[in-house]
Amino acid sequence: MKKLGLNEIREMYLKFFEEKGHLRMQSAPLVPINDNSLLLINSGMAPLKPYFTGDEVPPSKRVATCQKCIRTPDIDNVGKTARHGTFFEMLGNFSFGDYFKREAIPWAWQFVTEVLEIPEDRLYASIYEDDDEAFEIWHKEVGISADHIVRLGKEDNFWEHGVGPCGPCSELYYDRGIEHGCGDPNCAVGCECDRFIEFWNLVFTQFDKDEQGNYKPLANPNIDTGMGLERMATIMQDVNTIFEVDTIKHVLDTICGLANVTYQKDEKIDVSIRVITDHIRSVTFMVADGVLPSNEGRGYVLRRLLRRAARHGKLLGIDGLFLHPLAAEVAKVSGDAYPELREKLEYITKVIRIEEEKFQETIDQGLILLEDEMKELKAKGEKELSGQAAFKLYDTFGFPLDLTKDILGESGLTVNEDSFNQEMKKQKERARSARLDKDISAWSDDPFEYLDQSVLTEFVGYNTLQNESPIIAMVKEGQPCEEATAGEEVLVLLKETPFYAESGGQIGDYGQIKTQTGVIQVIDCKKGSLARHIHYGKVTEGTVKVQQMATNSVDRSRRLSIARNHTSTHLLQKALREVLGDHVAQAGSLVDEKRLRFDFNHFEKLTDEELSAVEQKVNEVVFHSPQVTVFETNMDKAKELGAMALFGEKYGEIVRVVKVGDYSTELCGGTHLENASQVGIFKIISEAGVASGIRRIEAVTGNNAYLYTNTIEEKLKSVAAILKANPDNVEQKIEDTLANVKALEKELEALRKKMNSDSIGEFIDQAIEINGVKTIIASVDSMPMNDLRDLGDKLRDKLQSGIVLLGAKSEDKVNFVAMGSKDVVGKGFHAGKLIKEVATIAGGGGGGRPDMAQAGGKKPEALEKALGVAKEVIEKQIIS
Repeated sequence: MKKLGLNEIREMYLKFFEEKGHLRMQSAPLVPINDNSLLLINSGMAPLKPYFTGDEVPPSKRVATCQKCIRTPDIDNVGKTARHGTFFEMLGNFSFGDYFKREAIPWAWQFVTEVLEIPEDRLYASIYEDDDEAFEIWHKEVGISADHIVRLGKEDNFWEHGVGPCGPCSELYYDRGIEHGCGDPNCAVGCECDRFIEFWNLVFTQFDKDEQGNYKPLANPNIDTGMGLERMATIMQDVNTIFEVDTIKHVLDTICGLANVTYQKDEKIDVSIRVITDHIRSVTFMVADGVLPSNEGRGYVLRRLLRRAARHGKLLGIDGLFLHPLAAEVAKVSGDAYPELREKLEYITKVIRIEEEKFQETIDQGLILLEDEMKELKAKGEKELSGQAAFKLYDTFGFPLDLTKDILGESGLTVNEDSFNQEMKKQKERARSARLDKDISAWSDDPFEYLDQSVLTEFVGYNTLQNESPIIAMVKEGQPCEEATAGEEVLVLLKETPFYAESGGQIGDYGQIKTQTGVIQVIDCKKGSLARHIHYGKVTEGTVKVQQMATNSVDRSRRLSIARNHTSTHLLQKALREVLGDHVAQAGSLVDEKRLRFDFNHFEKLTDEELSAVEQKVNEVVFHSPQVTVFETNMDKAKELGAMALFGEKYGEIVRVVKVGDYSTELCGGTHLENASQVGIFKIISEAGVASGIRRIEAVTGNNAYLYTNTIEEKLKSVAAILKANPDNVEQKIEDTLANVKALEKELEALRKKMNSDSIGEFIDQAIEINGVKTIIASVDSMPMNDLRDLGDKLRDKLQSGIVLLGAKSEDKVNFVAMGSKDVVGKGFHAGKLIKEVATIAGGGGGGRPDMAQAGGKKPEALEKALGVAKEVIEKQIIS
């Protein structure tokens, strides 16, 4: 058996199935596209689901992929065993209604025995217990002996996900030898020991399960297979675990070098090495696919992986930041298959480094708090950390719950997850509600699913805004209908349409569908299954019927406004990359007729100078009037031209390229201007952060930019009128006014201090004795904290020996200051404890040193009541 590298196995597999007529498709991003049922892609089949359901037409009936995947249900076991990991690659060959068992089974056998040259006597196949057809193919056609074919039950060898497509499966196993077994003489395929490794699952999707549990044969059965690449590499390299496979071991060895440790010498050290090795692979691939650290969703998965790895680095004694350079090692061994790792390496490294830095700032403080909590638990003989303490670690120090659980688990402790979840309840309910608002079913519905898959829509709106086409179907109140009358809302399918359907951040067109008997006002257009354009409208005149010929007209002015904004987003992205760096990539957009909204990767607020530079670059292109050219080409040619692809978009082999002169080149399916000068003018109106590492720019163009500048000009005139100035000199007038205000404030402050000095005698006269100590407890007219503290200092100095407690209302709050001379502190007085009790009554809190403390409160109406408790508190403190 050949000793093959992981990268070699991947290429051999894809090449083998290419020779069998399969289209080799690139791995989909880890972030699911148009699928809310998953946080992250977790199988080779997941990105292809629309092809199996019929929602989209596959680019070929035969497809082969190597799909990058993330699975985190067993994250707690990653590192603790050598079998668990979060990142893996899944090889798969798929048939969409083309070939079936009689091809899939022999091809699988041919690949493993002839290409990989695995000895036949080491191979076993499992089948579903009732699948006699699969048994016949394996036994009679392939030639496996019956004692190497195992029948297993539904739990092991039948694939289904709720209702919808499902079917039996057949798995291939490799026998590692009796020395890896459990010693049971009956050990066989299906045993939980390490002897028989399952490495390839062939799913025969031949049934459609309905809600009553009935299994109906599919007219066109499908093939869905999955082979774990890392698992196959362990077999071909004759190693025990994925961590010993060549590409993964490269990363592992680098980590050992950083920590100056040796793998497989100390199990505790090995756990940390495996955690870091696995997690840095996951993190690197996730960031490359646009995931950023956050406190929810897939961003939370990334954050917990990264922070778990960082903490295990500390356990290994690695000082400082160390994770971000490891991304380069992942790219080194996987960059040929996944070029995005090398293309985005600078960006990946920066994201990881920034998150490392954030965690580094708080981890030591968090660890001290957790260690204190653990000591307290042990002292009390308890085993469970409170959920409140765990939440504080999460909320204040950025400790994901499972990191806290990891650390506790090492000392035999647990955490009260129920009370932690109570602390998180509101946040989780919001997230849950957001997900329930979306479609999270595995097989989604479509209003036109009753139509044959051959009924499609052709979009002609790139070249014309008006056409004639028959109405081929309508839906009213959720049901198919043949006609709709005035006042009724209706969904319409046209054979050919000029209406752009919402996609790629561009909203759908408005317009009109007109027949001889009626008119439909179109208020939106969206894509349904098979990319059908669904027109949302209301009948405004007469009656409209299916099969009528219709004249379809797009709102021309609105389409042009949208095109201005869409072309401008291309120019904006290019300008941002020139000003900020190549790490900038689109993270979302919205283009409508009023404005454009562009989200992008960046890690800090843009300065005024940067925004000005971006805006200037876009307008310079507009003023030079380059032509906007649109053409189709293959993906390889588009890449040669430097075309930027948008994250989260699916692209076929033939792609649509939009070029704005020689300045911008992007893959895009949207509608655009013919010449950049049609933008008119480009004006940025806001820039803000919308998530960790994501900034958002909003801008206007054309007439909207003109209206915006008019509004700003009117505001300027209004301000000038208030200041009794001209717009030309309003800036100088404001500066002069502010200077006058500052001068008056200084004069007022001097007067206030003089008044305080003059009133010191009055306060001294009001002093009382508490346990033999002179004490001033007084409220003062409205006074800021600095002045209040200054007055307190003067009174204490005047008393020489004594206590001062002052309270003052300041707008909608109250301030307190407490002070005591050194000799009084020696008698037990504590200003910090006094002021805490006083401020609590006024809706605040605070504290400080024994000799001086200050606090604030939110209830100025409670000032006198708060001061009223001071005497009793002081009496308890002072030892007479």
